This record gives sequence, structure tokens and C-alpha cells, in this order.
Amino acid sequence: MKNTLKQFLADSELLLNAVGEGVYGFDLEGKAVFINPAAEQMTGWKSSELLGKNIHQYHHHSHENGDEYPVEECKIYNTMHDGIERRVTNEVFWRKDGSCFPVEYTSTPVYKDNKRIGAVAVFRDVSQQRLADDNLRKALQQVQELTEKLQAENTYLQDEINSAWSGSGLEGVSQPFKQMLEQIKLVGQTDSTVLILGENGTGKEVVARNLHQLSERCNSPMMKVNCAAFTASLLESELFGHEKGAFTGANERRKGRFEQAHQGTLFLDEIGELSLEAQSKLLRVLQEREFERVGGSKTIRVDIRIITATNRNLLEMVAEGKFRMDLYYRLNVFPIEVPSLRQRIEDIPILCDSILKQLNNKLKKHVTGINKRSLLKLSQYSWPGNIRELQNILEREVILTTSRVLDVKQSFKDILQPVISERKTLAEAEKEHIIATLHECKWRIGGAQGAAKTLGLPDSTLRSKMKKLKIDRP
Repeated sequence: MKNTLKQFLADSELLLNAVGEGVYGFDLEGKAVFINPAAEQMTGWKSSELLGKNIHQYHHHSHENGDEYPVEECKIYNTMHDGIERRVTNEVFWRKDGSCFPVEYTSTPVYKDNKRIGAVAVFRDVSQQRLADDNLRKALQQVQELTEKLQAENTYLQDEINSAWSGSGLEGVSQPFKQMLEQIKLVGQTDSTVLILGENGTGKEVVARNLHQLSERCNSPMMKVNCAAFTASLLESELFGHEKGAFTGANERRKGRFEQAHQGTLFLDEIGELSLEAQSKLLRVLQEREFERVGGSKTIRVDIRIITATNRNLLEMVAEGKFRMDLYYRLNVFPIEVPSLRQRIEDIPILCDSILKQLNNKLKKHVTGINKRSLLKLSQYSWPGNIRELQNILEREVILTTSRVLDVKQSFKDILQPVISERKTLAEAEKEHIIATLHECKWRIGGAQGAAKTLGLPDSTLRSKMKKLKIDRP
């Protein structure tokens, strides 16, 4: 038995016929002189059909995409001519039935008496390996997407925790508050787009959160974007995401807020601050519910509810050409007006009680209430900063107090009364803003560091406005 095995191993042809990899032997003319059974099984070509022939045209004639693979570029035939061993991992061989399969192969020169007499190609079908690689890649992609979703939801929950004490904004008994609450209840359970209107500090975000919680999307995240916090270019990336390499600093693919809010709610705060360019892109998403990431070509569809908020008069902006009319009507499906604090003065005791409870948790205090003199003082103030200002005042007082009953010490007349600025026309305000921006940019108009870029205007438009407003460089 031992001798039989030894003879078998000594017979190279018997050995090559026994291996699981495909083996081709070629002479210096590129003609096949040996084909083992594994090669026959993988390609469907019998050795009798290929021996003595240039087999490149049978099994290696094209790339996977169908492009021609000239014989002079073939790595196997190159080895025959230059004697350099090669290992190839990204090509396909073609079967007799016209199908192809991915292969890894080595082409090795064969020498006899120090003279090159041909080459041997040893190959294997890596279809299963590629399939496993693809499945692994898809699994890793799913893990990446899940990680991004969890990170986004974690950010959302952190925002909820950090601003939880603002929730007292939806407490009150005044008539304007009750009317707003009825509107929230009516539209909350629908998927309609809502435009929340109101002054700064009135609790527009609290209204948005309640609308989300009342909807069927409450188990999915509500993603918030402050439109005033980003330049036009950065806002596009924030909303729609970007592909790796889309711009300088884009070191990895990133999902935008629209994707992160899929099946949930997207809250666009300060919508009136959007540039006209950004308004156009937003309009398309609202109409089609689809978009492409920055630097990408794949169209992504989303299922989201849109809630927007602003402290500006969008209708006036439409008349001034600063806000698109078609976008305005898309957003203004169901407007909700959030009353200012001076319109709901009778709610101050309830609000104070709620805010104090939250502040006790935040500051580890034990303030049980607020005295009547302080409530009267709070009720006589005009509250230009609304509920946010009330929260800030109470927080300062709670920090300073050593008593369980809060006594507001601040003098509203001297400290808190807002300064009424001289009224200006729109043209005067615009001229002042342009001059200030020009000073900051050292009177440079164009370019990446120019005033036009900062103002979000084309160079020609800025020059035209300067001429119209009679702005000259000093």
C-alpha cells in the first residue's frame, strides 16, 4: 500500500488530476497541453475540446462586465512570455454554457534545464467566498445603519433629557392657551404638516414634541434641525447627509436628518432663516419625499411627518421675495399660533409651580412655592423673552435663595425692562447689515471669504444692492 501511494505521489500527472483546484498547463505558444478533471468540472469544457488550442478565447475572453479581454493583456499569457509569477484575485472564467464565475488563480512559469518551456495556471472557484463576503458586507452595513440610528436616537433622548424642564410650557388655564391646546389635540393624531408660529421663548419646540407624542409616529424619533445654525452648504449636509469624500472633511458616509427621521417626525425650527437655495431643495423633498445625499446619486425615499416653526411673518417674507410662495403653502397646512406669555398672564402661577419642581430636581433644592408679592411682580411684567425668560429668572432666584418660599428680589423696572430701539425702515436695516458684513470681510465682495458668500448672495446681487443702497467703500 505504501509503495503504491509513493508511486502515485511520484506521478505528477496523477497528482494534478487528484487536486481540487483547476489546473491548466501551457506551452510557450499558449496552447493547452494539460487540463485536469477539476478544471473540466468547473468550466464545462472537456480536455479533448481544448488540448492543443489557445484556450483564452474559450474561458478568458471577456471581463465580468462583458468588455473584451485581449489575449496580450492576459496575466497567464504574460507569465509565459516574461517568466514572472502572478496571483490574480479579481477576474472571471467563462463556462461552456456562457455563464461566468469569479476565480482566484496563480500563473507560474515552468522551467526544464534552466529553460522556460511554458506555464501552469492553478485556479479555484471563489463564488461561495464572494457570496459570504457580500453577505458579511451587507451585515456590516446593517450594523452600521443600526449604529447610526441608535446614535441618532441617543442624541434625541439626550436632547429630551436636557430640555425636559421646558415641558412646563404646556400648562395653563388661560383662554389663548386652551385654544392652542385644542388645535394640538385635533391635528396631533394626523400626519398633516404643521407650522408653529410664535415669538422666541414661547415653547414652540414643546408644542412640536407634543404633536409628535400624540401621533402614531410616537415610537419613532423626532429629529430637530435649527435652520439658523447652519450655512446653506452645511445645512444641505445636515438635512440630506453626505457620501464619503463628498467634500473636504467628509471622511465617512453620514445619514442626514431626513433619513434619521424615517417613519418619525422632522422638526425644522426657525424655518424662516432658510436661504432661497435651501428652500428649493426642501420643497422638492416635501413634494416627492425623496432626495440624494450630498455627493451621491442614489435616490432615497423617506416616510416622515414635517413640523416647522418660526418667529417670523412668512407671508411678509413671501411678499418681499425672501420666502418661496409654493413652499409657504406646503408648510402652512395647519398653522398653530403659540400665545406669548403676556397674552396668558393668568398662567404665571401654574407655570411657576411647574418650573420650580423641575428646578428643585435640577439644582437639588427644596423650594416649595413663591410668595404672593413675587407673583404680583411677575404678573406686571411684559415678558419680551416669554417662558424662557421666566425660567431663567426663576433659576437665578432659586440658586440664590436659602428659603423654602421664593421671594423674587430682582427689580424688573431697572434690570429686565427691554430697551426699545429706534425703529428703522427695512432698507435702512438691510444697509446697516450689509455694511457691517463688508467691514467684517475687509470689504472683500467675492470669493470664499467674501461678503457675498457670508450673506448667501451671488456677487452680482450684492453689488447691485450696494449700488441701490448707495454703499461705498470708505
